[in-house]
Amino acid sequence: MGALAAATLAVGASFGAITIGYGLPAWVPLVMSVLIFAGGSQFLAVGLLAAGNPLAAVLAGLLLNARHLPFGLAVADTIGTRWRDRLIGSHIMTDETVAFALAEPDPAQRRRVYWLVGATLFVTWNTGVALGVLLGGATGDPNAFGLDAAFPAGLIALILPSLRDRDTRRVALAGAAIAVLLTPVLPAGLPVLCALLGLLALVRPPGRRRAPAASGPSADPESAAADSAAAPISGSGAAAGSVTEEARC
Repeated sequence: MGALAAATLAVGASFGAITIGYGLPAWVPLVMSVLIFAGGSQFLAVGLLAAGNPLAAVLAGLLLNARHLPFGLAVADTIGTRWRDRLIGSHIMTDETVAFALAEPDPAQRRRVYWLVGATLFVTWNTGVALGVLLGGATGDPNAFGLDAAFPAGLIALILPSLRDRDTRRVALAGAAIAVLLTPVLPAGLPVLCALLGLLALVRPPGRRRAPAASGPSADPESAAADSAAAPISGSGAAAGSVTEEARC
């Protein structure tokens, strides 16, 4: 958690500095980070804004953040039922917040983790952006320091335990392969969404599905027939034993 917060602070500072480097007003990164809080989408948006294409910036942000729709379904109960909780909880929703929360099996602990991680990242991100604005272009591009890999590395570390499951591993590898193959031919953001097609790896032909385990003492028809044939014999033996006992009496 501490490493993630430090990375968020550093990347936020880089975002603030890059925005100033693009020649945008200082209030743009500050207001954007407070009201939008979209991380990577903000880098893309300021680049498009600097190029004079605000409509593309809005559409690109919507596209990149479309993943929050399934995120919201996954953590709806965790956020809470009150409108205040839903508004604030959805605003601080990030990949890391959802991943940390869903890693907790206990609902109460999941809720605490969600709000703790979300609030921490919101504060550190906006603090970093403010520092970046003050420092101007001194921090440079986060790619030069490898800071752009901090978030993916953190997410990979979080999902590694889940990859022990065979079906989960199959879906993850299929989705990753689809995203990599489509990256050179599709605009930014679409390959990640197309990675959801990896769920098709769970679809199996009807002939390959495992037959359900039969209930009862035996699933073999021949064994069942043998058991039914042996049943009268056992019953006759029991009856003969009963007659013998009556004769002795």
